[in-house]
Amino acid sequence: MNANPILLQKKYARIVELFAKRMGISIDKALDIFYHSEVYQLMRDGVSDLHCMSDGYLVDELEMEYKNVLFV
Repeated sequence: MNANPILLQKKYARIVELFAKRMGISIDKALDIFYHSEVYQLMRDGVSDLHCMSDGYLVDELEMEYKNVLFV
């Protein structure tokens, strides 16, 4: 299922903002991390309706992915 592009962009913005707050990083850094993440790719491609998940859940997934990249 494909999401409305405008609504999806707004969801991306909410996720980036929440991720930046949670990690204590700038919006620019959070945006860079998000757009290079697997979470973004899966949402963009509509895989498993991931875009239907809550913002908090998606930020949790993004945080786990980011921490795994740091420690690999």
